[in-house]
Amino acid sequence: MLNNLIDRIKLPFRKEKELFSALYDIFGFYPHNIEYYKTALMHKSLRSRNEKGRPVNNERLEFLGDAVLDSVVGHIVFNHFKGKREGFLTNTRSKIVQRETLNRLAEEMGINRLIQSSRTNTSHNNYMGGNAFEALVGAIYLDRGYDACMRFMEKRILAQLINIDKVAYKEVNFKSKLIEWSQKNKVKLEFQLVKSDTDKDGNPTFCYKIVLEGVEGDSAIGYSKKESQQQASRLTLSRLRKQPRFIDAIFAAKSARTKMEEQPVGVPEQEAKQEFIVSTQDNGENANTNASAYKDSLPVNEKKNNRNQQPAAQQDSDEFDLSDITMSKAEMTREEIIAAAEAAAFAEN
Repeated sequence: MLNNLIDRIKLPFRKEKELFSALYDIFGFYPHNIEYYKTALMHKSLRSRNEKGRPVNNERLEFLGDAVLDSVVGHIVFNHFKGKREGFLTNTRSKIVQRETLNRLAEEMGINRLIQSSRTNTSHNNYMGGNAFEALVGAIYLDRGYDACMRFMEKRILAQLINIDKVAYKEVNFKSKLIEWSQKNKVKLEFQLVKSDTDKDGNPTFCYKIVLEGVEGDSAIGYSKKESQQQASRLTLSRLRKQPRFIDAIFAAKSARTKMEEQPVGVPEQEAKQEFIVSTQDNGENANTNASAYKDSLPVNEKKNNRNQQPAAQQDSDEFDLSDITMSKAEMTREEIIAAAEAAAFAEN
């Protein structure tokens, strides 16, 4: 009986030690307050509650981590690309913090193996890894502060897993995605020039607006027609995915025009398959080993819930195909990358 009691006491300590070790392999440091990180790895499907009956999951930390991640990556991009305009910086940041990138990072770093969830009652499981990544950034912020988040993204993510120069000069063709969606749904699409002007330095600027079946989408200002149309398309695609009333208004207008009801097909993802993250399968054996050990030490019912977890689904490749990106130092220099990619990506005005 005494031995059984000792075993029950040892189990939480063993699990916590293995989690400490796994997190060290992922982040490069040991947590001060392990509870933040435990919460960051708890998916809402567990329906866990504290002693006051309130839900305990990673959603609040995910919210915080999303804001911190935007700030940290924006800071890094701002410092890295001296003199670049706002549109370029915004586009680069969005490609690094977008959901597909975070999902892939979570998979490569072994974070997915640590997530606790109940597969029987989950939705949007494709985002589980990316959500946990954001929650862990929120945990780092609460545990160690903003500077620790900055070091993690600079030294671990952008120094080892993502080549920021190649990411920056690869372009997502949001305009072509919006055109493709409108053609599939037989929706009338217009790019309307709102105004052309000059900025305070005399540079020409353009403002285009998206109109779908007479329903106004988003508008954006750019230093070229292409840049303006791209940004307006990006914002409109985001609205199509997030605002059901917007898409309903479009199809109601279409129905009035064609006198027939049609169901929309799915809105295309704004993100493409992310191949610019360097695999850590060869270099990250310790992280995966410790993650597996942590999962193996979970109670039987928790292991069963996680046994069938699959990697996040990948999107079809398109213009934003970064399969050529590696971290090899034998490749082109940063200046050569920028010169070649900038010429290709921004040739149109």
